[in-house]
Amino acid sequence: MSSDSERIAQLVTLAERLIEAIEADIAALRAGRPQAMRTTEPDIQRLSALYAREAQGLKQDCIKNVPSSLRGHFLATTTKFRELLGLHARLITRVRNASEGMIKAIADEVDRQAAPMRTYTRGSSTYARPAQAMVYNSVV
Repeated sequence: MSSDSERIAQLVTLAERLIEAIEADIAALRAGRPQAMRTTEPDIQRLSALYAREAQGLKQDCIKNVPSSLRGHFLATTTKFRELLGLHARLITRVRNASEGMIKAIADEVDRQAAPMRTYTRGSSTYARPAQAMVYNSVV
């Protein structure tokens, strides 16, 4: 086996392990258990970094020099990997938006309940604005 074939085979193996972790994450998110996600584990983080480094060092000529069966397996694996990454990103975005929306709703309700009661008095009454709930990165 040539060195190019070994590199492609290693990338396929890494991608397959990452695919397993991403599929587990997708199942956990669909089940409503984001704390069970595997991609936050340190070994999966190291695997992702290794895959990124190996994929970045891959040249177009390497792929052309490997047997067609390995090339086909490599292309199928990377296609599946990209599709799962897209689905994973969409699910993460949905969960993040839902949780940020809940935090915003709770903060708004706390502000509403802490606001001073407006009275119908003859004189104008000014109140200091109450302290508001802290929100992160001004998104919520």
